[in-house]
Amino acid sequence: MPELPEVETVRRQLQPLIAGREIVGFKLLPGAERLLRGRSDAEIDSQLRGCAFTTVGRRGKYLGLNLDNEQVVVVHLRMTGSLRFRPRGYEAEPFTRAVFDLDRGDQLRFVDVRKFGTIDLVDQMEEAMPELGPEPLSDDFTPEAMWQALRGRQQPIKAALLDQRNIAGIGNIYADEALFLSRLNPEAPAGSLRPAERRALHAAIQQTLRDGVAHGGASFRDYTDVDGAEGEQQYFVRVFRRTDEPCDDCSATIRRIIVGGRATHFCPRCQPVRQRTRTVKSTRPPRAKNARDTLKP
Repeated sequence: MPELPEVETVRRQLQPLIAGREIVGFKLLPGAERLLRGRSDAEIDSQLRGCAFTTVGRRGKYLGLNLDNEQVVVVHLRMTGSLRFRPRGYEAEPFTRAVFDLDRGDQLRFVDVRKFGTIDLVDQMEEAMPELGPEPLSDDFTPEAMWQALRGRQQPIKAALLDQRNIAGIGNIYADEALFLSRLNPEAPAGSLRPAERRALHAAIQQTLRDGVAHGGASFRDYTDVDGAEGEQQYFVRVFRRTDEPCDDCSATIRRIIVGGRATHFCPRCQPVRQRTRTVKSTRPPRAKNARDTLKP
């Protein structure tokens, strides 16, 4: 599933492409009825036609395409969804589920292999989203704010990071990476963190997310940006999906376990059950792009 860096990459790319563009039509392709969660494409088309996009926002893993009538199109990409901006005359694409027809003949297409994504048209973005925790790249996300979300919780810290009610936008990739950077064992109880560990985790969360944005997101499997291009964060990961490979910092073998029902990758030497925590920024060069080609579809 696209996580915060992937969704933020899409947001930044879409903003200059669709701001000020009028919607001249909306259509849903056959078999994609669940995308609109019970509403018809005719209803959505009647409400969108003649409106223009203004700005593109994001909350956690959700995109908000704001309109000049003060409504917002909320898009959740889920596992395999992507938004593609295509110029006039661009060929049809497999797995296209919905199309926003724009002025001058361009299109904004929603492409989704598994049809799990959703599109909502609402007055306020919050109407289409569950309860979400603080934004980890916002100014309000301080070590104290993070601790308020985690304190008292006995669930493993990895599971706590994946719970969007605690912190918005973090998924499996960046949780594993942040825990490695902060030298925290993924099974440590979330509410047991010491002050130094809290500071280390806070810094590691922000660093891993910013790294992901800087590299255009991670394309281990399905994620692509608005041009259909892959991100590059997968070539910079330290532990995620590197089972049985040597740790770049200590050469111990990276392990894979299940925490909270999710595959979890960590270094048993750098992330023991309990040790003094420090954040270490890896200085190794990017991994060669053919290092794990088997991870790509």
